[in-house]
Amino acid sequence: MSLERKDEYDHNAWLKERDLSVVEKTYLMTLIWFDRRFRLVDYLEILENMYYKINLQMPKSHTEQYNLDNKFWYWYPLYALGSFSVIAYLVAALTGALLGFYYAPSTAGTPPESYALLTTIMADQNFGFMLRSIHRWSAQVMTAAVFLHMLRVYFTGAYKEPREVNWIIGVILLALTVGFGYTGYLLPWNQLAFWAGQIGVEMALAVPLVGEWAAQMIFGGFSLGQPTLQRMYILHVFVLPFVVTALIALHIGIVWMQGIAEPH
Repeated sequence: MSLERKDEYDHNAWLKERDLSVVEKTYLMTLIWFDRRFRLVDYLEILENMYYKINLQMPKSHTEQYNLDNKFWYWYPLYALGSFSVIAYLVAALTGALLGFYYAPSTAGTPPESYALLTTIMADQNFGFMLRSIHRWSAQVMTAAVFLHMLRVYFTGAYKEPREVNWIIGVILLALTVGFGYTGYLLPWNQLAFWAGQIGVEMALAVPLVGEWAAQMIFGGFSLGQPTLQRMYILHVFVLPFVVTALIALHIGIVWMQGIAEPH
């Protein structure tokens, strides 16, 4: 339905002529109100035209080319690993944001304040134990799904031309996913986190030429402390989410344009 923009046109009279329910009238009146001020219909028509033009350029998938839509192929579950990892990422992001209301990075006190806050979340907050468990397991599921997704892409040859750029983006996403897991692993600041951080410092120092600089930059020095936990928190909450989200959007966009590289 197109909305006319003439001043003399009475939309209320038009609505009265139609036998519409209260919900339908409310919806149409709201649409008319917004359309008069923001030209919503015009922009929706532009988006609709863009959508159809883009879809005309979409390459056909293997199932579309060979009319296999009604057949189930044994490898199809492996093609859900990418979307499965995105879902796990969204769940981890949502639960992590909720946990952030109660967590603060601090190594002060005995036990450390961060660890005390974690135990408070799990023991005292409503659904705290469940929330933390969902966050932890979704992060582990995401890591496993991304790794298996990369194996599937490699063994089916889906990294070859013209998909080599998306393969490189996927490798970067795998590395960032591991970084996500490592930074989050250190946030509880318990014994496991402390010694995992110490291993990270030793690995950074083992890198030739830039090892000491890397240890100073990432861990805040050669020994663990408040600067280490602060850096892990900033990376986990303020840096990696934006970088990973942008790369995931780019990755999915390229897949959408090129189509899924299904095996023949």
